[in-house]
Amino acid sequence: MSAVTRVWRAVELRQPNGKPASMLSNTDLLPVPPEHRLWTAINYWSFWLADSFNVKKARFSRFTFMIASTGVGLGLTWWQCWLGWIGGQAVYCLLLAIWPSLANLHNGIPSSGTDTAHFLCFFLFMLILAVAVWFPMHTIRHLFTVKAAVAPAAGIALFTWCLVKAGGAGDLLHAPATIKGEQFGWEFCGQLMACISNMATLITNAIDFSSRASKPSDVVIPQIVSLPLCFAITSLFGILIASATPTIFGEFVWSPLEVMERFLKVEGGASHGTRAGVAFIAIGFIIAQLGTNISANTLSAGCDLTAILPRVLNIRRGGYLACIVGFCMCPWHLLSDSANFSTYLSAYSVLLSSIVGVMVCHYFVVVKQRVKVADLYSVAPESLYRYWGGFNLRAYIAYICGIAINIVGFAGAVGRDVPLAAQRIYTLSFFTGFGVAFVIYYLACLIYPLRIPTDEELEEVPAALVNAGVKPHEASLYGTEAEGEKAEYKEEPHLAKGGVELV
Repeated sequence: MSAVTRVWRAVELRQPNGKPASMLSNTDLLPVPPEHRLWTAINYWSFWLADSFNVKKARFSRFTFMIASTGVGLGLTWWQCWLGWIGGQAVYCLLLAIWPSLANLHNGIPSSGTDTAHFLCFFLFMLILAVAVWFPMHTIRHLFTVKAAVAPAAGIALFTWCLVKAGGAGDLLHAPATIKGEQFGWEFCGQLMACISNMATLITNAIDFSSRASKPSDVVIPQIVSLPLCFAITSLFGILIASATPTIFGEFVWSPLEVMERFLKVEGGASHGTRAGVAFIAIGFIIAQLGTNISANTLSAGCDLTAILPRVLNIRRGGYLACIVGFCMCPWHLLSDSANFSTYLSAYSVLLSSIVGVMVCHYFVVVKQRVKVADLYSVAPESLYRYWGGFNLRAYIAYICGIAINIVGFAGAVGRDVPLAAQRIYTLSFFTGFGVAFVIYYLACLIYPLRIPTDEELEEVPAALVNAGVKPHEASLYGTEAEGEKAEYKEEPHLAKGGVELV
């Protein structure tokens, strides 16, 4: 046996029955088994409550403040979405509160764009994140329960501390708007799109978490109620904290983490009480950013990456790969130019809006929520999802059209002279991208219709389930209604239906 073969065997994933995973599926890509559908309504309530209370959201809320008072451009805030680096900054605040001498640590990497202290804290945060990535999705819900208690407490503590120290919320609440009429309307739309774009990743990958629900209503009701309510409260906290900072520091400070750093770096040194307060709040923010990284980055990336090479990549390994890539990208360089990072993230949301448009149209309108699970794991010629050589050209055409409508406006966002109409379209980029992709995909499916699975086809047992060790009569537990005698596969087939090798 060659060295390459031995390495491949070592990294190759195994099914529950001990057989190798296939090139089409592994355990993480199969329908979620009942014993892993453990997320209840309480878990989803705490998930959205926890996700709303994090440093990024508090800083992101400055969009609303800019509309009301300063009119500062949109591009100055997007860099705050780089969550791993923000988590490292929270670790820095914690260690600085415990050991004030950290501020004087010799910088051994002066040409790197950061300093030794901040890089060390970023590294420590990534180590903590790596531990959290190890746990499977159906158990990581407990982290969000803890975060739902700790993160709001930290946010409320900092909010109260700033308002007491400033003797109120400052002059912001009484400041007049600096823009009116049409300009106000388009600025407001721009900020609204920015807020939606901020959630674009979770909009696209919501199924990663909803698939773990014990029943559909456990997802829907908490999401409809808690998501807008909790995020509105967090944004208000961020606005009021920012409003109090001119009274405290003589200038606006947008970042809660920078507020805490300034508390620690007062002339003569911070008191023991101040250091203790900052330390406890920093711990809350670390947990907050840890949960946000898990939900928005590592687990979502892991779920996507496992579909690329199921034989060797699962959600856990994909999450670790995302951590490595995030570390190697040197996020402090991205933060050094907020305007460029803003442009990048705006374009990123345009790409995702087109994907969401195609997904929503296909599932809810074209196939009317009917999915033949068995064919999701087959490349046989008769598979419903083989399309043209494995590619759904209708989806690609709609996706490209959804991007194309915003291309000219995007050129204006990076400094080119473009017509005003293109700028307006780009201001509504998420809606325009979503809408165009939705309509084009629907029209393409009218011209070249897709076959919708019949009731009998919906009941077929996926061969991948049988090969993974699931008995045909147990398939109903995985979302099908097939009985043992209806299954077309033997207990341990070598070939799936259509002659596709799965083991």
